[in-house]
Amino acid sequence: MSVVKKLADSIEKHKSMLCVGLDLDPKRMPKSCGEELSGMARFAFEIIEATSDIVAAYKPNLAFYEALGPEGMSLLKLVCSRIPEGTVIILDAKRGDIGNSGEFYARACFEIYGADWVTVHPYMGYDSIRPFLNYKDKGAFVLCLTSNPGARDLQRMEVYGKPLYMHVAQKVASWNKDCNCGLVVGATYPEQLADIREVSDEMPILIPGVGAQGGDLEQAVRNGTAGFRKPAIINVSRSVLYASSEDDYGRAARSVVEKLNRDINSLRNSRSE
Repeated sequence: MSVVKKLADSIEKHKSMLCVGLDLDPKRMPKSCGEELSGMARFAFEIIEATSDIVAAYKPNLAFYEALGPEGMSLLKLVCSRIPEGTVIILDAKRGDIGNSGEFYARACFEIYGADWVTVHPYMGYDSIRPFLNYKDKGAFVLCLTSNPGARDLQRMEVYGKPLYMHVAQKVASWNKDCNCGLVVGATYPEQLADIREVSDEMPILIPGVGAQGGDLEQAVRNGTAGFRKPAIINVSRSVLYASSEDDYGRAARSVVEKLNRDINSLRNSRSE
């Protein structure tokens, strides 16, 4: 099965375009979980159990696990193993290196942690992304226009008459020979998101920045999918993970996801009326 089809199947099965970021910050977890790895694992497992039937994907951010040392990497593997089969795993690693380094990064992400997709950056060019694309049944979400304010420093620079992010979008589309490329575009740039969607063909777009970072859900959904005609997935993290600081965090997380799904389905239904 192609990685794009797996994503589409998961969206259809779970009736959801949502991806929940599993960014485990011990300082933000309920006190009952503590700051030990066992409590963090319990927290992550309950979030997954509470939401796995109503989200299309999960996105662990490697940094949160690396910061915990070797035990954190073991925790990452455990967390990935608890994600149900058929639900997509996007490992937010932001890799991008050449030669053997890239090959070993790809091996770790796909073979050790079992990711379906990995986020990568394009700054070093195609040969830094090729090791990930060589896994034909796996995918690479390439950073195109990120949601942080610093995106203007390089990504929005004018190069040969158009912003650099448009060059990235067009270049990645040309690399998508095996239909396993995608783009990362922040919800905080809705107009640019629409422009990128126009040149990205059928590539899926991963859209962070909704919620805590200020991105508008309606604009992200409409522009990212070209009116529900193209594939996209909306990432939400803190608003779901830390919806409650009490022991009902699993139920609270589910409640937030259910509301977001209703909002998106309402947008879809209003289009068809």
